[in-house]
Amino acid sequence: MNIHEYQAKELLRRYGVAVPQGKVAWTPEEAVEAARTLPGPVYVVKSQIHAGGRGAGRFAHDPNGKGGVRVVTSLDAVREAAAAMLGKVLVTKQTGPQGRTVHRVYVEEGCDIARELYLSLLVDRATGRVTVIASTEGGMEIEEVAARHPEKILKSAVDPASGISGFHARKLAFGLGLSGKQVAAFTKFVLAMYRAFVELDCAIVEVNPLVVTGAGEVLALDAKVSFDDNALFRHPDLADLRDEAEMDEKEIEAARHDLNYVALDGEIGCMVNGAGLAMATMDIIKLYGSSPANFLDVGGGANQEKVTAAFKIITSDPKVKAILVNIFGGIMKCDIIARGVVAAAKDLDLKVPLVVRLEGTNVDLGKKILNESGLAIIAADNLADAAEKVVRAVKGSA
Repeated sequence: MNIHEYQAKELLRRYGVAVPQGKVAWTPEEAVEAARTLPGPVYVVKSQIHAGGRGAGRFAHDPNGKGGVRVVTSLDAVREAAAAMLGKVLVTKQTGPQGRTVHRVYVEEGCDIARELYLSLLVDRATGRVTVIASTEGGMEIEEVAARHPEKILKSAVDPASGISGFHARKLAFGLGLSGKQVAAFTKFVLAMYRAFVELDCAIVEVNPLVVTGAGEVLALDAKVSFDDNALFRHPDLADLRDEAEMDEKEIEAARHDLNYVALDGEIGCMVNGAGLAMATMDIIKLYGSSPANFLDVGGGANQEKVTAAFKIITSDPKVKAILVNIFGGIMKCDIIARGVVAAAKDLDLKVPLVVRLEGTNVDLGKKILNESGLAIIAADNLADAAEKVVRAVKGSA
């Protein structure tokens, strides 16, 4: 689950992470009132959407104008900047051409930036450890830095048994070229950030840029925090930070039915049980010459109601030209899936080709249910056969 920058900074501040002063606003007038509480005379007005690249982004109504992050020097300019952002669609590298509507802005105090660095924490799947990543190339996308200047990516892995210590942070500080009291400030910053990461069950905490001020302070000029959805049951207060306006309507509906769904740009809707099988299904669709319209994992305990809900979500996407159901029956029995597929197809009066591949527990009963349904279901013997048939069906309908 993602949250906005202002929410991320408020959470990090509670753990002792140094962040500039700022307030969120929903109207230009609230933005001015927020600015009045800040030191000034320099203010930064930031669009709040779940996407990076806001400063370099452009608004759909004014593609040649200013971006979604603006530095101003008066209260009138704060009002003008907020009015230019609120209710408008901001397009960045991460939003795609459709952009995101700005519903709120964050008004923050300006600061004296001497250096811009990069800092993040994430779980390294290769080592099974929380890893601190830092770079001197703050403000740039870390993927770009890794591709062009891998030598500028610094890492420090933390053993979960012993936890983080000062030497982890100091090693990175020296690698970043920090000195004097900057090292102590950076060390305090990293230790606080690690504590927030662990206690909040985060998937990633990223500060880009992390700035060193002229006075030697270390501040999070931006902040991105993403939580592990599987741990949200431990943090009901964090779940309340979810902004459904930033989510795809289909993803919201999927969450209501406890389905794992991510909308994509392809033309073949996928319904699969198990994340690994879902990824393999998406890959083989690409291999056979088409592209998936979604990632949808119905999980191991799906029932007929969930399957029907999954079909409704898939078919609500106008880009979907065919559907591939790929189920391996373990905990979930193939006959349950088959009944759900038949019920959903009849209920929705399905108009696009439907390819079904079943394997596992009660597979023969499942296939019997599909064969006797009276529906034009295309049966597949294995995953490759399913992918070939669904791609052929799409190209045939086209």
